[in-house]
Amino acid sequence: MDFDFKKYHIRSINASSAEERATINQELKDYYASLSKEEQHEFNTQLQTFLAREMGRLKTDYEAIKAGGMIDDN
Repeated sequence: MDFDFKKYHIRSINASSAEERATINQELKDYYASLSKEEQHEFNTQLQTFLAREMGRLKTDYEAIKAGGMIDDN
């Protein structure tokens, strides 16, 4: 089973309020609670992979911007 974390991530990024973001997070928590123990384990594994990939992408983007002189660390 493949979980579409990107869908939730994009919706959360585009949320117009903290309340909307909280609703999206609760929807994901409810979905997780409905899974079997085996599915929850797979969900957690896939979530960790997704988060690591996203953090790596953000780091790469940050470094590219920094190298272009758009970020001053001082």
